[in-house]
Amino acid sequence: MPLVLHNTLTRRKEVFAPLDAKNVRMYVCGPTVYDFAHIGNARPVIVFDVLYRLLRQVYGAAQVRYVRNVTDVDDKIIVAARKNGEDIRALTERTLRIFHEDAAALGALPPDIEPRATEHIPGMIAMIERLIASGHAYLADHHVLFSVPSMSDYGRLSGRSRDEMIAGARVEVAPYKRDPADFVLWKPSTRDQPGWDSPWGRGRPGWHIECSAMSEAYLGETFDIHAGGLDLIFPHHENEIAQSVCAHGGRPFVRYWLHNAFVIVEGEKMSKSLGNFLIIRDVLAQAPGETARYAMLMSHYRDPLDWTAERLGEARHALDRFYLALRQPPPAVPAELPERVLAALMDDLNTPLALAALHDILGALNKAAEPAERARLKGELLAGGALLGLLQQDPQAWLQGEGGEAAEVAALIAERNAARKSRNFARADEIRTGLAIKGIVLEDRPDGTTDWRRVN
Repeated sequence: MPLVLHNTLTRRKEVFAPLDAKNVRMYVCGPTVYDFAHIGNARPVIVFDVLYRLLRQVYGAAQVRYVRNVTDVDDKIIVAARKNGEDIRALTERTLRIFHEDAAALGALPPDIEPRATEHIPGMIAMIERLIASGHAYLADHHVLFSVPSMSDYGRLSGRSRDEMIAGARVEVAPYKRDPADFVLWKPSTRDQPGWDSPWGRGRPGWHIECSAMSEAYLGETFDIHAGGLDLIFPHHENEIAQSVCAHGGRPFVRYWLHNAFVIVEGEKMSKSLGNFLIIRDVLAQAPGETARYAMLMSHYRDPLDWTAERLGEARHALDRFYLALRQPPPAVPAELPERVLAALMDDLNTPLALAALHDILGALNKAAEPAERARLKGELLAGGALLGLLQQDPQAWLQGEGGEAAEVAALIAERNAARKSRNFARADEIRTGLAIKGIVLEDRPDGTTDWRRVN
């Protein structure tokens, strides 16, 4: 079955055909490391991790190159460091470390390459020089700007009119600009700002040129997939196209553009003033990372997602059901990837349909009586879950959590079993109630209680 992806550039679903099936190349815009990543930032991390896993499944892990950049020079970083009274390098290292921890907790594989903008300044300068030489950029008041009118089909990705683009760019219409839509490739730096020597004086790059230079360095002038959030279509990705196409003599830049939709919280746009601005750390304090990942995959990546407490609870309940079934004997045996799971993901990453397929397998597992059939179905669950980045933990560890109270709970279970045997039901009920208050549910069987799980 072919892989089909929705291409933002053409506004339709297309069969994915890589330039080279032995070198499938994907670039995803990564973090600007000045603060904690929020739940909206988590969506592309999770969604395009699923795409990465799928590409590795289809073409082979060694044939896929996934690049996700780090923006570690940016005006937001300068402002945050000044506000914190913190060294810029210390700020970017700290926030990048936290981002890595968050991404790992969400079950995301690390990219093959994670370039930092500050390590690729020479490549940015070289690209800007080519743009100036070809008449697509100019120097004005110590700034280098891209000349938007020099590219006839500028705006094709976003589909915006010229007036909409000027308004949406949210940039100052400086007097030195030849055209209001022109954007900065290089800007001067003061003594207290990060800066590098260049043919135009000491300065630093504009945001857009960073991704163009880094993608060129690791994926070439033309590559297969570029992905990110919907908010990046304009101006960031539009400007990347303009820079890269014009710097490469008109050669195509990216063949398939993918964008995930926005995340809102409890029915409203995230806002610190509304008190609903959720960083990933907030969510991980409420639930395990796998729960957050499952909750994110319950919606198709191109549909808006409303992040609610109910959604998170539903995800935890679903994962508990899977792990409860996986905990029961016999152990799983290796199995083929379920065709329905693969088919769902091959159709533009339809993760809700893939989850539904896993639930169907779970239903069959819970009804199966033969040990061999149960072992096979468990193997299918694990194989399908792996493609989604789910169900790979030890079931007992998942169900009992990381509280470290296993010995204490085991002792109380033993005491309760003894109380029931001696018909001291009041003490047995007291123990059960006390554990329930702590979020621990006992699983009684006719021969006594041995298993338990945490429910919050």
